[in-house]
Amino acid sequence: MSDATRPRIQTAPSHVDVAVIGAGISGISAAYHLQTMCPDRTFTIVEARDDIGGTWDLFRYPGVRSDSDMHTLGFSFKPWRAEKSIADAESIMAYLRETVAEYDIERHIRFGHRMRAAAWDSHTARWTLTLDTPDGETTLSANFVFMCAGYYSYRGGHNPEFPGRERFTGQVVHPQAWPDDLDYANKRVVVIGSGATAVTLVPAMAKTATHVTMLQRSPTWVVARPDTDRFANTLRRVLPDRVAYAITRRKNTLQQQLVYRKTRTDPDKVKSLLLKGVRAGLGDDYDVDTHFTPSYNPWDQRLCLIPNGDLFRAIRSGSAEVVTDTITTFTETGIELASGRHLDADIIVTATGLQLVTLGEAEITVDGHEVDFSSTFTYKGLAYSDVPNLVSTFGYINASWTLRADLTSDYVCRVLNHMRDTDTDIAVPRLVDDERAMTPRPWIDDFSAGYITRILPVLPKQGDRAPWVNPQVLSADRRLIARADVDDGHMTFTRALDRAPVSV
Repeated sequence: MSDATRPRIQTAPSHVDVAVIGAGISGISAAYHLQTMCPDRTFTIVEARDDIGGTWDLFRYPGVRSDSDMHTLGFSFKPWRAEKSIADAESIMAYLRETVAEYDIERHIRFGHRMRAAAWDSHTARWTLTLDTPDGETTLSANFVFMCAGYYSYRGGHNPEFPGRERFTGQVVHPQAWPDDLDYANKRVVVIGSGATAVTLVPAMAKTATHVTMLQRSPTWVVARPDTDRFANTLRRVLPDRVAYAITRRKNTLQQQLVYRKTRTDPDKVKSLLLKGVRAGLGDDYDVDTHFTPSYNPWDQRLCLIPNGDLFRAIRSGSAEVVTDTITTFTETGIELASGRHLDADIIVTATGLQLVTLGEAEITVDGHEVDFSSTFTYKGLAYSDVPNLVSTFGYINASWTLRADLTSDYVCRVLNHMRDTDTDIAVPRLVDDERAMTPRPWIDDFSAGYITRILPVLPKQGDRAPWVNPQVLSADRRLIARADVDDGHMTFTRALDRAPVSV
């Protein structure tokens, strides 16, 4: 969206009831829920970039698309009406723009504002946010901070050191910083990686490149599915959009949960089904054991979607191949592997993952003391022990992000309304009785993906009982977040220290 067409806030407030950080999927969900459930509250969305969309505006690499169906990645309140349920970034951005316009959200957004720090004062029950803007540093105060900035750094992806990288005379590109003018037509390309980004890039680039090699250290579980949902499209022809969407969303969330549960209870059966699908896509002569049979169980790391089997088609056509090996060194003309094979390349794409961060890389202090989030316990996977008036959205690693974003937005609004109704200013999760002696567990259990394990040491911990858990299961989260009373004896509600010390 150009500066000429984007409406700007004429007089930006210096104080709001709620500061929402980030204007991606989570921030748009937050704005809708605040307007709908808390119309008496003021809010501003602080967005570091120059447009909405977050992930979907940031990533520009070839073929970038959803790897979740849009009937669950879409909002609960805004039907996805497009034919394709596995959508490209352009279609997703169009959906987000339509949502923002329909609910008049953009007037609340401060573009080009990055939150660098947030300081809490218990006397006034306010956060003071330090923001970097194109015009220099400014501040914004808020009663409540709702973090919707995602979980990875927008400053750059994970870039491991490869021996001899400086020797390579071609171009090295990370998908998170894709050059607009990169010409890979009739070029030899090596894509390092085996995750969602790699399996998206390889068939997309293979359409015009001379040859594309997906170089992986170890395989990833993949599944081929159509990019359209016949059930959803049929339903939309006979039912109103919202009704059809709600039914499809319910059906797809149940399927996601059933598949995930099966990977926990009968992983061997799921493995067998996945490998059967790969063999059907690549033929009996293909070495599926080497290139598509991981050493871990499905959903111990993210399952990668192959829409319409596009990766398999590229491999069968000869325009792409998968090589499972380790890198000895980059050379002037490509990559030398431990097996002795040399991969010739004009372009090397390092699809080596994301760099995760906590709370948008901002410095968070409470009454003058910097918060060490690794020493806190997570409260319902959305707040932090002893950190007041702050909630952050963290979606699912095994289902669509938006399912949990919508749950979290609803929860924040219920907390705000409880504070209004009880004339309190501060909502803070507190450990009670023997809970401080709980044995800490990782923020996410049973998920070994590198991008998660790299960040675990700085993330909050789970406890051994509710509400100090992060289930990452929709049915459990509905019980824990959506159906539970916000005043549960752990989330405490009090007044600012400068007011009468009444607690609820």
